[in-house]
Amino acid sequence: MATKTMKTTLAKPGEQVAAWHVVDATDKTLGRLATKIARILMGKHKPIYTPHVDVGDFVIVINAEKVRVTGKKRTEKIYEWYTGYHAGRHWYTFDKVMQTHPTWPIEWAVRRMLPKGKLGRAMFSKLKAYAGAEHPHQAQMPEPLEL
Repeated sequence: MATKTMKTTLAKPGEQVAAWHVVDATDKTLGRLATKIARILMGKHKPIYTPHVDVGDFVIVINAEKVRVTGKKRTEKIYEWYTGYHAGRHWYTFDKVMQTHPTWPIEWAVRRMLPKGKLGRAMFSKLKAYAGAEHPHQAQMPEPLEL
């Protein structure tokens, strides 16, 4: 009698072709947008998702300067980092960061949701964020993605 064996299919590195998606951040809530982008970068939206292989897609975020936060976060949310040097502690409010580097809040929110280590850095490199509506990735023929 022949027995039926069950096999789990695992993705191998370089086996999957990554698609390109464009996300418009206009009037989207920062945290909710970041979780959906992180999910796409990791590849969790695909049936072939494998935790130890980068099977995610590229994501282009446009209009990052128009992202929305709720409550008092615009004035009270603090972005803080330490350079490693004496007195190297820096902190800025959300408003100040949006004036100088409008893509940073989206990038930092997504980066902190990805796995830590080499794989997470590879996934994060697939995120391209731009303050305005223009981006230089037309040759990749990105598909608009509604989140």
